[in-house]
Amino acid sequence: MPRVTITDVADQAGVSKTAVSFAFNDPSRLPEATVQKILKVATELGYVPDPIARSLTLGRTGILGLLLPQDIPTILENPFFIQFIRGIGRACDSVGLSLLLAPPVKGSMLKAVNGAIVDGFLVLGLEPQDPVVSILRQRHMPFVSVDCEPQEGVPCIRVDDHGGARAAMEHGLRLGHRRVAIVAFESAKEGRWQDYTGTLRWRLTGYADALAEVGLALGQPGVQIVECENSLEGAAKAFSQLWQQRERPTLVVAVSDVIALGVLNAARQQGLELPQDLSVIGYDDIPEAQRAVPLLTTVRQPIVEKGERAAQLLVQILGGGQVAMHTLLPTALVVRESVAGPRAK
Repeated sequence: MPRVTITDVADQAGVSKTAVSFAFNDPSRLPEATVQKILKVATELGYVPDPIARSLTLGRTGILGLLLPQDIPTILENPFFIQFIRGIGRACDSVGLSLLLAPPVKGSMLKAVNGAIVDGFLVLGLEPQDPVVSILRQRHMPFVSVDCEPQEGVPCIRVDDHGGARAAMEHGLRLGHRRVAIVAFESAKEGRWQDYTGTLRWRLTGYADALAEVGLALGQPGVQIVECENSLEGAAKAFSQLWQQRERPTLVVAVSDVIALGVLNAARQQGLELPQDLSVIGYDDIPEAQRAVPLLTTVRQPIVEKGERAAQLLVQILGGGQVAMHTLLPTALVVRESVAGPRAK
């Protein structure tokens, strides 16, 4: 059966193709009776507007893009992203927009940007000098950065990572820990924390400031940084690396809950008594933190709200509204069961 076209609807309704287009895309330009007549004919014929043609007519797709740092299967294994996408979804639903997940194409985020047909992007953790940022600017593509270094003219939303990290480290140090391992995301910086940017830089600076209060410093004996993939498996490898050392840490401070949970799982499999043999602090307060064994002490950030507000910013930009350039959301330490004072020897 041949596809019903806009010409078929126009002929049957006795109007022009332009009138049919107006009926679907800008009905205020036609008398109400004409709109209803066209829509009735379209329904009877089974006509559905071509989405590509419609987006060309409107100059909009009705779709927001979320540029992902990893492939979709990996992203969906991380509860942080589930919560973050929930927040974006709330904002999209409230204004009738759709969301496109744009993972790297064959490892390239540039290809993901070039291949996505969207009205604007939400980008996560990109450095200002990243080629993707340059491409978005060159294309005049509206975008909002999340957990990125603030840039002039680019709306950015992030959380108080420095304050949250400092509170986490202070809690462990207050209980007497002095042999500390920080387990961070992979950064390609090989643990050179001074070269970190964005989220890692803010969190590591917060940890460092807390350590300085008790006369310790990152990188000195007893205080180390280990990088791993942001996954349960990556965290297990990091734990194995730490536990093979002669001077083992009594406290692990992880830059994400996923890493913290992976360390807890690996420690239990090793037969450790937690938190007596090893204390662990996370970051994010994903729902799984409240079901961990032991319950995970962590830093709570408003993940859902961050996603929702980032999407709301992008919607406001697309509507031509004025927006706040830089938004900082609060964090809070949540003390549960995974931290205790170091075991006396």
